[in-house]
Amino acid sequence: MIKFLTQAGKYFLLLKKVFSKPEKPSVYYKQTMREFVFLGLNSVGIIAIISFFMGAVITLQTAYNTENPIYPKYLIGLGTRDSMILEFSSTISALILAGKVGSNIASEIGTMRVTEQIDALEIMGVNSASYLILPKLIATLLFNPILTLIAITVGTCGGWIAGTFAGVISSESYIYGIQYEFIPYYIVYSLIKTVFFAFIITSVSAFQGYFVEGGSLEVGRASTKAVVYSSIIILLFNVILTQLLLS
Repeated sequence: MIKFLTQAGKYFLLLKKVFSKPEKPSVYYKQTMREFVFLGLNSVGIIAIISFFMGAVITLQTAYNTENPIYPKYLIGLGTRDSMILEFSSTISALILAGKVGSNIASEIGTMRVTEQIDALEIMGVNSASYLILPKLIATLLFNPILTLIAITVGTCGGWIAGTFAGVISSESYIYGIQYEFIPYYIVYSLIKTVFFAFIITSVSAFQGYFVEGGSLEVGRASTKAVVYSSIIILLFNVILTQLLLS
């Protein structure tokens, strides 16, 4: 318990340091643009591929579990739409990004720590925490909602392609289903979750890397911890946010 409280205290003190006023905003702008590419654009491919197959699987599973003639066919499209919007586009994508982006952040900052680059920044009077972490936070907070919208779109299209090619639903029924009683707030709910998850992934991963002690072996362990801890906290906040936003 004491160790947990100590780590929590270090985490919040690091966040306070991260959000302190930057010395040269122009430098932060360049760093943020770099992180947009490194953490955002480079993640579009994997999110699109996984979302496509998730949408396809959801459609086929829904179709095979609603073969009873009592159920109208358009429920397949409706189920795919709501599953992608409410859960898969935000939570599953966040868990994927925790593995890809989180490990990258932890290993990058951890390597800088063990090679004493962070110490060099501190000696030069640079706020190392803000300089290294704030651009990453800004990039993920702004770009991850775009990834979520891509996941929703690609997943829904994947379901349509899989359903029509497999012959389990007609194109007209699927399109009617994804339009049926659409609730725009579900998109807002998904984006709110995405913003929270983006902050968790970036801050927790950066924390693990920033306080690494040792060598390359410890950097690898920090990357693993970043993925595990981020995933656990994401799942916890998923329950909390769902209760708060949908109840």
